Amino acid sequence: MNWTRNNAAAPAGSRLSPDGAFVKQRISGIFLLLLPSLLWSPQIVFAQATAPPAPYVSSIQPGPKPADAPAEWKRLVGVYGSGIIILERNGALYWRALDGQESPIHTSTAPGYQFSVLGQEDFLPQTDSSGNVLSLIVSLRDSPLYRTDAGSDPSHFYHITPSKPVPELRAAAFAAKPPLEAQRFRPSDLVELVSLDPTIHLDIRYAQSNNFLSTPVYTQARAFMQRPAAEALARVSRKLQPFGYGLLLHDAYRPWYVTKIFWDATPPEGKQFVADPTKGSKHNRGCAVDLTLYDLSTGKPVEMPGLYDEMSPRSFPTFPGGTSLQRWNRELLRRAMESEGFTVNESEWWHFDFRDWNHYPIMNVPFEDLGKPSA
Repeated sequence: MNWTRNNAAAPAGSRLSPDGAFVKQRISGIFLLLLPSLLWSPQIVFAQATAPPAPYVSSIQPGPKPADAPAEWKRLVGVYGSGIIILERNGALYWRALDGQESPIHTSTAPGYQFSVLGQEDFLPQTDSSGNVLSLIVSLRDSPLYRTDAGSDPSHFYHITPSKPVPELRAAAFAAKPPLEAQRFRPSDLVELVSLDPTIHLDIRYAQSNNFLSTPVYTQARAFMQRPAAEALARVSRKLQPFGYGLLLHDAYRPWYVTKIFWDATPPEGKQFVADPTKGSKHNRGCAVDLTLYDLSTGKPVEMPGLYDEMSPRSFPTFPGGTSLQRWNRELLRRAMESEGFTVNESEWWHFDFRDWNHYPIMNVPFEDLGKPSA
């Protein structure tokens, strides 16, 4: 939270007699006579010397850290139907309708969780064998409200059915060429991020199968950025450590051919979440990073309002749903990144672009050609 002090002075001459100018001159003279004693006052010098400085991390802290929500609630919060949101705020559940109006949800814990909205609409969560909520049976509706986000289980990563088989898309991408750029750029200086800070951890999803294409696209799990961006990210990492958090990277520099694979694989309704290869991506320039937070004490990722690479409203950095703690985590990450020159993508809470991205060219160099992995 950013704190500001109201230093606005009263209007000149206010609350003074008609000869207010003379009064102000007298006051100024008295102040000048007293100034030497004020400067040498042991009490004032002592107070200035011992006043504790404002905590450095307070500038990125989004207010007090909220308490976590009950596990049953966290499985319930999400997006249902055509846009109904169930969320938690300040220890209470809310039903957010399509028009943005919110109603408190009343709960009972005996004999189990029971829910009602304004005491009128009772609803029953329908779960799978793992307890994940899949839909809601609402008393005043004719059909269930099915969940339209990726759910609450991080192991159930978001995935699509590619428009064509990925090997076919990869062959076409390798045969294609990046767009030509006439602008003069800075020389590329890609830095392997783990070499700058040992607390930066990697979970490169596109080198695994737990991504939205359900198959590896990279042949190596590595992360690079242009040096100024890489050094700024290391500073972000240091700012987050007093909070007990580290950075967990999902992707950084991305060769152009991978951007083309993503675009060609994604159906039209999901295009806003992938970059157009005819324009290139800031990832292709080594100036974008996909990341989240992890707990330094446990090594586990923290919970956010939505999952990585999820093509749903939960991916928007201003999505109002989730829990208070999940939104706090998301805002802390955003503030820390913005403090070092990064800007969040309007469609993806995890995607941040570095301010100098337009000074670097679109690149199509595979990881294998960037040297040996850092130890």
